Amino acid sequence: MEKLKFITEYELRASPKMLFPYISTASGLSQWFASKVNTMPEQRFDFQWDNESHIARQVSMRQNKGVRFEFLNTDDNESDNNYVDFRVDQSELTQSTFLRITDYSSTTDEEELKDLWDGLMDKLKEIVGS
Repeated sequence: MEKLKFITEYELRASPKMLFPYISTASGLSQWFASKVNTMPEQRFDFQWDNESHIARQVSMRQNKGVRFEFLNTDDNESDNNYVDFRVDQSELTQSTFLRITDYSSTTDEEELKDLWDGLMDKLKEIVGS
């Protein structure tokens, strides 16, 4: 199955420290990213969209820098699973905070993905007051 690595970046008026819980915790992610997020044993999260459960493993996390969730069982041989990666960068010059999102999935329509992430980020910006 063909997959697309979609990368986009958004500027937010929030410090990395303030933004990080929204991209790394179940309670933060459930406010803007999924309708419901539950933590499970072994660094796994249960993301729910449209009453469908999607299990992901948190494969990396750097405090106030970034986090990656790899969705389990999205590839036949488990070597090319879908993932979403959130990276927080702060410009030394302007002190602006940027959230870089890498969405690797079987959704190959870039316009659809851009619209999806624009909508999600509007929600996040509203929450953090950006």
